[in-house]
Amino acid sequence: MSAPRKAHMAGALAPPAPGAVLSLPLAHRLLGMKESGAFGVCGKCRSLYMVEGRLLTLASSSLPLPAEAAGPTASTSAADARPLLEMKGLSKSFANVTAVSGFEAAIAPGEFVTVVGPSGCGKSTLFNIVAGLEEPDSGSILRFEGRSCHARELLGKVSFMPQRDLLLPWRTVIDNAVIPMEIEGRSRKAARAEAREMLPEFGLAGFGDQYPHQLSGGMRQRVALMRTFMFKRELMLLDEPFGALDALTRTMMQRWLLEVWRKHRRTILFITHDVDEALFLGDRVLVMSARPGRVKLELPVSLPRPRSAELVTDPEFVRLKRILLEAIEEEAMKSFLAPGASGTH
Repeated sequence: MSAPRKAHMAGALAPPAPGAVLSLPLAHRLLGMKESGAFGVCGKCRSLYMVEGRLLTLASSSLPLPAEAAGPTASTSAADARPLLEMKGLSKSFANVTAVSGFEAAIAPGEFVTVVGPSGCGKSTLFNIVAGLEEPDSGSILRFEGRSCHARELLGKVSFMPQRDLLLPWRTVIDNAVIPMEIEGRSRKAARAEAREMLPEFGLAGFGDQYPHQLSGGMRQRVALMRTFMFKRELMLLDEPFGALDALTRTMMQRWLLEVWRKHRRTILFITHDVDEALFLGDRVLVMSARPGRVKLELPVSLPRPRSAELVTDPEFVRLKRILLEAIEEEAMKSFLAPGASGTH
């Protein structure tokens, strides 16, 4: 192990300012970091960094690096490293049931974060708050797109896909996809033309004039995701979009979604009950506790991108899966043993 890396692992190197930039080869030599897609995590302090081309940008001032690493190339502004979304102490109750309590998390721009947890732990309630559909009883959105705001101000500012596709049966694929653009007052003709150009990317070429009842389950979900993307918001909330699909279709949809995400680089929060799916898709996995839901575990996923089907047999994937399963099982037992443990909030 090199002297700089030994010093780093011992915590002896002073942190630079957020936004410092260095080349990936230099990062590899100094810290032993591995390139793993758009995001990675320091093995010592778990600080997030962002990869753009061949540059690595610190997303936290807690990542120790020698001063010379920041050097004259450290011109990226600190604003570039700020979270797109930062939640602090979010709590929400319904009657006598506390669904979420003290939930805290920060999501970086372009990051893919998956959320898992036992049934009834408040995942959907959390999404409703972030989508602006529910106001928390306490806590706040510390930052969204660079400023603080009330949860209700997020309504219409994020793309939200619920568990069901909610396609309108009397509308064709094209006309379902353009609903967000119609709501915003866009020309219907221009919206339909744009949607038609996107059909091949979403695996729907030749199906633009079909109706929902003529589509398979996987195709319906692709239409719903296309509609969500066409809302053109930086933050996308996907609530178990593949949960109702068979295993083979779900696997294909996961790989397809990663390719669409790679191209468009939206920021995604993705709820799932499937641990394999959470690891395969995510840059990080947030494990929620039993109700009232809060973050029990934040697990960085340092697996390389692009991700192939063979990844699920990789020893590192298996190791991370074991960690997640142990955490979720512990919380699931709490839910099972808790009096009156029922509900879907």
